[in-house]
Amino acid sequence: MIRVAVMGAVGRMGKALIQAIDEDPATELGAGILEPSSSLIGADLGEIAGVGKRQIAAVGDVESVLDDFDVLIDFTQPQVTLANAALCASAGKQLVVGTTGLNDEQKAQLQEAAKKTSIVFAPNMSVGVNLCFKLLEMAAAALGDDYDVEIVEAHHRHKVDAPSGTALGMGEAVARSLGRDLKEVAVYGREGHTGARDSKTIGFATMRVGDVVGDHTVVFGTEGERVEITHKASSRMTFAKGAVRACKWLQDKPASLYSMQDVLDLH
Repeated sequence: MIRVAVMGAVGRMGKALIQAIDEDPATELGAGILEPSSSLIGADLGEIAGVGKRQIAAVGDVESVLDDFDVLIDFTQPQVTLANAALCASAGKQLVVGTTGLNDEQKAQLQEAAKKTSIVFAPNMSVGVNLCFKLLEMAAAALGDDYDVEIVEAHHRHKVDAPSGTALGMGEAVARSLGRDLKEVAVYGREGHTGARDSKTIGFATMRVGDVVGDHTVVFGTEGERVEITHKASSRMTFAKGAVRACKWLQDKPASLYSMQDVLDLH
């Protein structure tokens, strides 16, 4: 039985993760970590997540429960995730990271931690989204430079980063397949007299509205036709189940930084 700890255990994603761990016969909840100032520290994690009492109390720091888990799932904030990565690396604990908004320097720090322990890092843990990454590479390679590329994403009003990590991951998949550098060709929104579209650009449009879990569409368009690849998430459980799948896949893997493409054998 794989013992899993959840960072941010009382948030929307944290509760979904606890439910997914509870439903999988190969995993069990080992610990749940909250903000140190949370009024729910000491509460039963099973009751918090709605899965029934588990006799596991929520705590305010990872170090106090290092002996209680084999792998930590972290969907929180970059600085928190990096601190946890360093701690897991030194303690020999595995890590599954779904945190978005990491910059290049922070990704390099995660890579450094992965020299000492095995880590799965993905902007989106959904199996369907990661299949879309593969389909986007194939579509971009087949369609080539004759097709314009635009990416449209929508999330709930509480999401703090934009574009989403998934949208950026989709852009990177397309750019990589076309031999472009996303940093050089990305256009984030348009306003005013922008002139004709540069054929090499990859455009991003972002919506933040209501309780949308996550919608992503990549449009390949040329004169006469348009191809669209879309993924729509209707529940956070799709991300949670993907993260639990990553936890199970990691168990016999040596120290390195892996992606969900590795977990799903899509390379």
